[in-house]
Amino acid sequence: MPEAKPSVVIIDDDAEFRDSVVRLLRSVGLDIQQFSSVADFSKAKLSDGPTCLVLDVRMPGRSGLELQRDLAAANRQVPIIFITAHADVPMTVQAMKGGAIEFLTKPFRDQELLDAVEAGLARDRARRESDRALAALRERFATLSSREREVMIQVTAGRLNKQIANDIGIAESTVKVHRTHLMRKMKARSLPELSRMADRLNLATEKPLRS
Repeated sequence: MPEAKPSVVIIDDDAEFRDSVVRLLRSVGLDIQQFSSVADFSKAKLSDGPTCLVLDVRMPGRSGLELQRDLAAANRQVPIIFITAHADVPMTVQAMKGGAIEFLTKPFRDQELLDAVEAGLARDRARRESDRALAALRERFATLSSREREVMIQVTAGRLNKQIANDIGIAESTVKVHRTHLMRKMKARSLPELSRMADRLNLATEKPLRS
């Protein structure tokens, strides 16, 4: 299925500023959702496509920095561009340490915001692609038998077929058969590629099964 259209979420209590940002971003073909407070944003459903957040630091109610912490605690990885009329060093440091893409002080040039939004959407697009690839990898791993999983863990830990056979009490020829099957099921064309898959699946932390 094609990916949903990229969108930008703007949260700022200054209606005039929100309108100017909406006009700017719509002029480059982006979908926009806008809110006057963190509370209003929290009730909304976000777009399914790549998204980034243009967020005012100081607003009535919960602040932008508080929302950043809330999103991090909930593991909601939305790239954030902070904007403020009154920046200070501790505030900027806190925002950037929290993973913000950019921290812009009003007034800023249109191109600065457009560049930051482009970077934010690119980051979210890459994260989504990575998440989809990992989900597909997990689906392939789930098709392996328990013995094939055991052999994969040992193979990618650097064990030789003979060592694996001795460890789990089966013939070396049987290990080779399992290895062939698991390589096909995982769609791995080489041992280094299989090892990278094991790293992504965190298989190194799992203990091999025993017969």
